[in-house]
Amino acid sequence: MDIMNVLTFVFVATLLVISPGPNGLLIAKTVPVSGRKAGFANVWGFMAAFYVHGTLSIFGLSVLLVQSAEAFFIFKLLGASYLCWIGVKSLLSAWKHEAQHSSVEIEERDKVASLRGAFVEGFLTNVLNPKVSMFYLAAFPQFLVFGDSASQAYLLVSAHALVNLLWFSIMVALLSKLGNVTRSGIFTRWLKSFTGIVFIGFGMKLAFLKPLNES
Repeated sequence: MDIMNVLTFVFVATLLVISPGPNGLLIAKTVPVSGRKAGFANVWGFMAAFYVHGTLSIFGLSVLLVQSAEAFFIFKLLGASYLCWIGVKSLLSAWKHEAQHSSVEIEERDKVASLRGAFVEGFLTNVLNPKVSMFYLAAFPQFLVFGDSASQAYLLVSAHALVNLLWFSIMVALLSKLGNVTRSGIFTRWLKSFTGIVFIGFGMKLAFLKPLNES
């Protein structure tokens, strides 16, 4: 595999990672509410989803999303519904008055559940996103040369995952530095309300996304 191909792919992947979207919004919602570890759990979920999309692309299964209008429509609605669900859940959480518990056991149990849930949210936000799938279908194969092995293809997926890890680690660290400001009740309620509305907006936008062959 040519080194220039790898560097060019890293550049394109970087543009994709740093562009505003559901991933950054999810991190911005998670860290102030659930903490730094939950934010990194989101990031690991993102990365796991990249390997799923990369595997589908390498073995040609992602083509079904473009060649089959029905498959693309179902997949698109699943992704849009999930983003809207995150948005609605965030809005409900913002205005829901919950009792505060001081029990250490309950707090530790909630932390474990929060980390697990953050990973799943990060994973599903990406694995059900047709835009990520279309990136791996349209852009990803262009950086592969005939004769490249699967391991070489996974090198590109790993490069994408590494860029993602670096970028969102910086975001998690910055949000963690805000400390008490982000943990205040008023800020948390405002943040959950704002991110809830934006997630619903992303979901609605995704619902009207057209496949590549109709663009």
